[in-house]
Amino acid sequence: MNKIQLFGLLGKQLSYSFSKKYFTSKFEKENITNAKYENFVLNNINLLPEMLESNTNLKGFSVTIPYKEQIIPFLDELSPEAKKIKAINTVKVSIKNNKQYLKGYNTDIYGFENTLIPCLQKQHKKALILGTGGASKAVKYVFEKNNISFCYVSRTKKQDNLTYSELDEKIIQTYQIIINTTPLGISPNIEQAPDIPYKYLNKNHLLYDLVYNPAETKFLYLGRKQNTITINGLRMLELQAEKAWEIFCNS
Repeated sequence: MNKIQLFGLLGKQLSYSFSKKYFTSKFEKENITNAKYENFVLNNINLLPEMLESNTNLKGFSVTIPYKEQIIPFLDELSPEAKKIKAINTVKVSIKNNKQYLKGYNTDIYGFENTLIPCLQKQHKKALILGTGGASKAVKYVFEKNNISFCYVSRTKKQDNLTYSELDEKIIQTYQIIINTTPLGISPNIEQAPDIPYKYLNKNHLLYDLVYNPAETKFLYLGRKQNTITINGLRMLELQAEKAWEIFCNS
């Protein structure tokens, strides 16, 4: 009998996450009988070594808010993409010199690029990235790779970014792609939405929300009412999960 291999999701609040259900269903459908997927809830990233020590059969895990950047000092190696953007959402665990060896990757890049690029139209040349957290780093990487100019939007003024209060009709008309990388609107807080002037949106805009639960966030709903193209984060999540599984199994 093969030893059970353990995989999982690392984060702080995981009750909303689809990952455990997704992978458990995947294992059943594909008759993968020697694998198990668990949620690893840590109140502090400094508890990671203790978690790893108590799960010696752990082969890999995904990383979500708020640890995509905080986990980096605990890793032994980063993939080239992860090193460049300094945000991790996938960690492969192997054994080297009788010790656990952790290599970090970012599969959000793959998931985002392969769901956004096919939907772009000729007017979609400039983008606003709402939020500056770990998820925004993958979005930035994809825009740079595909020569799409962009500007960050956050609540506080920093170098080379806009604040929400600065967004006016001219700016909204200039930036035809708007990506929400914040957790605003995620269930159960479904009435929340980024504070942008939705009234200036039109059919030439594309709104993409990395949030996937609910399927239509208030951000996307308000965009749809203005006839924008809307995309939620579910397909991105599925693609990045499959890329993570590929890394766990083959890298």
